[in-house]
Amino acid sequence: MNIGDSPLLTDLYQLNMMQAYLANGLTGTASFELFVRRLPPGRSFLMTAGLAQAVEWLADFHFSPDELAYLEKTGRFDAKMLDYLAGLRFTGDIDAMPEGTVFFPHEPILRVTAPLPLAQLLESRLINLIQFQSLIATKAARVMLAAPGKVLVDFGFRRAHGAEAGLMAARASYIAGFAGTATVLAEMLWGIPIYGTMAHSYVQAHEDESEAFLSFARARPDNLTLLIDTYDPEAAARKVVALVPTLAREGITVQSVRIDSGDLVAVTRGVRTILDNGGCAAVKIFVSGGLDEESIAALARSRAPIDGYGVGTALTTSQDQPVLDIVYKLQEYDGVAKRKRSTAKHTYPGRKQVWRRRAADGTIAGDVISLDGAGLPGEALLAPVMRDGERVRHDPSLAEIRARAARELAALPPTLRDVGVPGSYSVAIGEALNALTAEVDRRIAASR
Repeated sequence: MNIGDSPLLTDLYQLNMMQAYLANGLTGTASFELFVRRLPPGRSFLMTAGLAQAVEWLADFHFSPDELAYLEKTGRFDAKMLDYLAGLRFTGDIDAMPEGTVFFPHEPILRVTAPLPLAQLLESRLINLIQFQSLIATKAARVMLAAPGKVLVDFGFRRAHGAEAGLMAARASYIAGFAGTATVLAEMLWGIPIYGTMAHSYVQAHEDESEAFLSFARARPDNLTLLIDTYDPEAAARKVVALVPTLAREGITVQSVRIDSGDLVAVTRGVRTILDNGGCAAVKIFVSGGLDEESIAALARSRAPIDGYGVGTALTTSQDQPVLDIVYKLQEYDGVAKRKRSTAKHTYPGRKQVWRRRAADGTIAGDVISLDGAGLPGEALLAPVMRDGERVRHDPSLAEIRARAARELAALPPTLRDVGVPGSYSVAIGEALNALTAEVDRRIAASR
């Protein structure tokens, strides 16, 4: 069984509520919306990702015989519930912001409209899929802003919180603009370019560092990068300079050297000088080792001669902010708008849309959240994705998603581009939505 496809990858209370809904005849059409309550500290915006995996999951949604047998064996659920699950498929509608879209708090990024028991069951896995990739895409976007024009590579699989997380981090960072990943399976599944150099162990396995460089170059001559900080990076850079003519006679070009430790400003300046003075100005310098957007921004400010960065742990775990306050809330049931009024966790009722305005130069200038169908000026961000359980348009390619993300980052105003100083952005609530909110509040008050 592919555990990621299983509808049992959920919380027990979803199944508990399903049985209670069925027992009480609450099977009308419901709309739930997925949104983020607030920006994490240090963030000025967020970026959507993960929709493709969510749609794939929904398109093949079903309970297998083994899963149904397990549920029956537990004794927790009655025959009516088990019969309902046996024939359950996703038959609802999905509206969502396309992957790679910049978004802000309280803006719905995905809406599910389906029979209430089914829509309820989807909550946990949808949050799980959308939250993580959006979190990593946002982190990667910040790294992109810190290092414009540089080659950025995901190096973080080994530190990710599980196999799926590591793989999806490669996808999400590529969407945001990274050149590629070190994770090989990402190339097989999605065609994401993969990058790999060598580890310190390869150098250590040889008695002589120059011999290690030479043997590796001959075994793996394409896109050759040599790791030069196992011992002394400047001494190793001189060895690379000495080897370049020999390798050139064999038709092998040293593309770059990688440095994984030390004072990267001082070390890269020293290495750059050695390479340039040795006639190796074309050899690029690639660095890695504990990097994030803030350290990369600091390296850029110092004008360190760095051509590319490998970003690992900080990326695939979103180390400084490892979670989004993302929720999936009921907004309408059986044609009646619904609203949660909990302190600091309130929601706006009804099915909603987000309209985005742009300045004359194309930068984003402000959003309005209002009722779906209000027809406000600007670009409507949520689009139909599934109707009656079927896809309504072709799934965009990863290249198309990546191009959208690039346009979104290019459209950020200067106030949102500084990774060190969070900026503000106008998100207004439309008149129709404010009016419906007041109406729902009056109804709630009258019923208490």
